[in-house]
Amino acid sequence: MTTPLPFEERDSAHMPGHWLLARLGKRILRPGGKEMTERMLDDAHLNGADVVELAPGLGKTAVSILRRNPASYRGVEADDNAAALTAGAIGDSGSVVRGDAAATGLASGSADAVVGEAMLTMQTDAHKAEIIAEAFRMLRPGGRYAIHELALQPDELDDGIKTEIRRELARSIKVNARPLTRSEWTDLLAAGGFTVDTVAFAPMALLQPRRMLADEGILGTARIVRNILRDSAARRRVLAMRATFNTHRRRLAAIEIIARKPHS
Repeated sequence: MTTPLPFEERDSAHMPGHWLLARLGKRILRPGGKEMTERMLDDAHLNGADVVELAPGLGKTAVSILRRNPASYRGVEADDNAAALTAGAIGDSGSVVRGDAAATGLASGSADAVVGEAMLTMQTDAHKAEIIAEAFRMLRPGGRYAIHELALQPDELDDGIKTEIRRELARSIKVNARPLTRSEWTDLLAAGGFTVDTVAFAPMALLQPRRMLADEGILGTARIVRNILRDSAARRRVLAMRATFNTHRRRLAAIEIIARKPHS
């Protein structure tokens, strides 16, 4: 039996944008695409590590993590359907537990690496700090926290423009997205006790044809396009999301950060 996608019972007009795209067949839902995910996982040095992934969603990143031969993999997912999708993707190679990213229930100092993608952006600043604190608690000294999120640029961006972009993103994707600038992201991690080792950027091109082909392949992209053409409400949503991304393309980017828990 096929596991339903999270929010699948909702109509296309009101479903959160990332799950709408998943229902249409998109499997890579990260702002920097597959290339940034793979680079982030390489930079996190996961071989032989005990890895925890927060909000693994469809399980695509979990599979990439397992290809790097970690000592163990555990996913923490709040949604039942998403947890089942990840569990199905990894089989017996790891485990998935139900839990909140800010209160996982996992033991302190039980991980060498914590991975989270495209989920901190969707939280308030206060909840971002709570999730970061939980990652810090789970990590052993020297452990890495690897994130792939949405960023605003440049650092000096006017606060009014930030508010406008966040409001338009929320209206378009039906999620209260709150991306940060580079300095805001790194300051938040530093406030949580981390030392930032790596920062890298990629274009935010989630719905651009070239990125779609790179992430989904020719057949996958064709399937997505076919599904969009069949669903007029979904088509309006996708076009609206793409218009919002295009309007703010010079001020939106994907960001990778590798932060480390100090030894003392």
